[in-house]
Amino acid sequence: MEMSRPLPVATPTTEPFWDGVRNHKILLQQCNDCTKWVFYPRTNCPHCLSNQLTWREVPGDATIYSFTIARRPTAPHFADEIPQLIAVVELAQGVRMNTNIVNAEPADLQVGLALKPIFKTIKDATLLCFEPVK
Repeated sequence: MEMSRPLPVATPTTEPFWDGVRNHKILLQQCNDCTKWVFYPRTNCPHCLSNQLTWREVPGDATIYSFTIARRPTAPHFADEIPQLIAVVELAQGVRMNTNIVNAEPADLQVGLALKPIFKTIKDATLLCFEPVK
């Protein structure tokens, strides 16, 4: 029996991010008042509390900030993705996000490894993953 994978559900606040990912673009919020970048999507800047946030496209250059290698499924839905390369990546804008590293071997991973974005479509959803820069 095949299990359905959990997929993201957009909210009014996160919808621009997921629309961007679906179109193979990375959109982040930037505060118009203090100019700091914001991720995860919010209604107010966590730095200065301004509600003047603008969505801007960024290239997605990133590095591994932290990672783990799951050698057992993290949930039954991921039994076919072992080992699962799970990471916190830091984008050039300074924000960090959780993701999966794809097209890599566990031995390839190290803190500071340069990454580029890759968009993975599963059913009706597109996910943002990263792979090593070659």
